[in-house]
Amino acid sequence: MEISQKKEWAHSIKDHKQQLLNVWEKKISSQNKESKKIIIKCGELLFNSLPFFSSIDDKQIDKYIHQFAKSVIDERLFSNLNIQDFVYNVNIGRTVIIDDIFQTIEEKKNLQQAIHLINRLFDLFLFHTISYYTTLSYEINESNLKYPSSNHQERLSILGQMTSSFVHEFRNPLTSIQGFIQLLHAEYPTLPYLNIIRSELEQLNFRITQFLLLSKKETSNKDKTEILVADLIEEVLNFLYPSILDVNVQIIKNIDPHLRIFGSKEEIRQVLINIIFNAIDVLQDYRDDPKIFILATELDNKVIIHTQNNGPKIPDHIKENIFEPFVTTKKRGTGLGLYVCKQIINNHQGELLCESNDDLTTFTIKLPLHK
Repeated sequence: MEISQKKEWAHSIKDHKQQLLNVWEKKISSQNKESKKIIIKCGELLFNSLPFFSSIDDKQIDKYIHQFAKSVIDERLFSNLNIQDFVYNVNIGRTVIIDDIFQTIEEKKNLQQAIHLINRLFDLFLFHTISYYTTLSYEINESNLKYPSSNHQERLSILGQMTSSFVHEFRNPLTSIQGFIQLLHAEYPTLPYLNIIRSELEQLNFRITQFLLLSKKETSNKDKTEILVADLIEEVLNFLYPSILDVNVQIIKNIDPHLRIFGSKEEIRQVLINIIFNAIDVLQDYRDDPKIFILATELDNKVIIHTQNNGPKIPDHIKENIFEPFVTTKKRGTGLGLYVCKQIINNHQGELLCESNDDLTTFTIKLPLHK
């Protein structure tokens, strides 16, 4: 879409903004009048700014949205609004605008660029509002400075709201892409890089599923099945094979081939992938002989799975809270992976434990044995 076309489309949205705002306001779930007022004010400012945003680059957009989000949160704190409601209802506005785009833009290329701009604006706005809000909340709760549980719970609630709005939107195009990759592979089996693309898409799908699990309270019985532990571990290692090969990690296994558990195969698979992938990650560039030991045995009617690595020791102050949300040793980590793992294992009436010394870091999964 050329700049002139972008501006024309942006002005079109601005011209019938009141109609869109009316639709948005009717769909807002909150009964708080002050909340509705601020959300609609955000939408009005966004519509008025669309012609401007359509003519600048992403870096400039980020700068202005950052300032806008900060001013909104400052006002939100004084108004004592509910941040979860705010996130949910802002995403309703995203849906309203995108529905309008589908009805008003016919050319596919222009349609994609318009949706990209709207998603960019909303994603940046929500990112900056949540980041600024949690920073302020953290400062306000100085009495719980180390790990303020109320702040963690609120942040998790926000993530739950966001995942319910975003995850399925991510899943749909991802599923389509995976389908087209399979078709390409069937028609052109020797086409280079397809396996790499497919592997990366599987990793992305895994990360999306990880966030989806944040909003799930428990495992439904209909999702549970009998699982042969040895087969599941082998499946996980095959999935992670490109990463294992890249870091040149030696995998040493000692697995009882008869062990069975009963549960959600997908969720237990997520746990094993997360723990083993974390081990691969910490071993990268750490030592010349990276090793991961996977041991699975039976003890007292329980399946015990030990995953050990010879990476660096986890500091004691982090190990004590390693399963808390937002606790991580990684510079780019979210601190959500192990929290999700803990919730999954708890929902399967099991335990997830961590021990770490100068020689080995061990994550132990204990689950009921299925006979």
